[in-house]
Amino acid sequence: MRLLHTSDWHLGRTFHRVSLLAEQETFLDHLVGVARAERVDAVLVAGDVYDRAVPPLAAVRLFDEALHRLAALGVPTVMISGNHDSPHRLGVGGRLLARAGIHLRTRPEECGTPALLPDAHGPVAVYGLPYLEPTLTREPLGAEAPRHAAVLRAAMDRVRADLATRPPGTRAVVLAHAFVTGGQPSDSERDITVGGVAAVPVATFDGAHYTALGHLHGCQTLTERVRYSGSPLPYSFSEAGHRKSLWLVDLDAAGAVHAERVDVPLGRPLARLRGRLDDLLSDAELSPHEGAFVEATLTDPIRPEEPMARLTARFPHAVSLLFEPERAPGQAVDSYARRLDGRTDEQVAEDFVAHVRAGQGPDGAERAALRAALTAARVGQERDE
Repeated sequence: MRLLHTSDWHLGRTFHRVSLLAEQETFLDHLVGVARAERVDAVLVAGDVYDRAVPPLAAVRLFDEALHRLAALGVPTVMISGNHDSPHRLGVGGRLLARAGIHLRTRPEECGTPALLPDAHGPVAVYGLPYLEPTLTREPLGAEAPRHAAVLRAAMDRVRADLATRPPGTRAVVLAHAFVTGGQPSDSERDITVGGVAAVPVATFDGAHYTALGHLHGCQTLTERVRYSGSPLPYSFSEAGHRKSLWLVDLDAAGAVHAERVDVPLGRPLARLRGRLDDLLSDAELSPHEGAFVEATLTDPIRPEEPMARLTARFPHAVSLLFEPERAPGQAVDSYARRLDGRTDEQVAEDFVAHVRAGQGPDGAERAALRAALTAARVGQERDE
């Protein structure tokens, strides 16, 4: 059986307030094209279909169109909800959609109920484990504790119990949305540590011939049988070095796995630049990044005037600006809280100016402006009282 493993679409997500719907549409075109060209037997979507529980209408339309196109190909799709999805909203119409080959698994009670997909060697039981919030799913699953490892272990116990009732040789595929030990996170994933330690052992999935994971945005192989597909698009600058792809997985008659990566078309690239503003604006070697989403970290000792406006004149898709001013050798970097201790309002304001200017305090005119602003604030507060 040939499987196409994907996850973490995050439909409706923006990149620093820039819409990514066009790029997401391009990805879904590619997904359908790969499913057709590679003659896949099933598509596995391991959660975080949407970026939030109540997605924008445009994202819902894009999702709806993708399901129609996959159903029209006659390619079964098994899909679980992730921690960004609303399981109730994503699961609406699940029994009707199953008639069209779209198998939604969004309820913990369904963990042990597989979608049975036949091939020339017999049935493949595909089990969907949606994101399992420990405090909400402990009781339905009968887990021993409200912890991620405990609820996933209880869910896999249901999988193994059901598999034991199947004919000998039945191959098992599991979809799960979780943080599995050994995986490398990025800045894009929402924290799931509420409910105890987030990471679960990879051995939790023993018994499955292949486990299609979602949640982490980098494509990763934990074992030959346990893999993350990663997100199809970068959703933070921490993913600038990611190679975005899908897993094309062949499961033979004995359940042996052969997997290869299928690259996803690159949208607008990401670039992380660092240096003084004038250098970033004049360095000819940075020309290849002029069409990229840019995160610039400025190291100027004194914050330049209108830095973003000047930056976007060369890099029109600059979306993030950070400041890490250079400091003189040996210059101490004391905590801001310590500098506040015992200082007057005027001194605190002057210290703040020095803090953001790498030690260069305000001049006479700036001190006068600070004093005037603080005086006006005090007068206004007294009037309010």
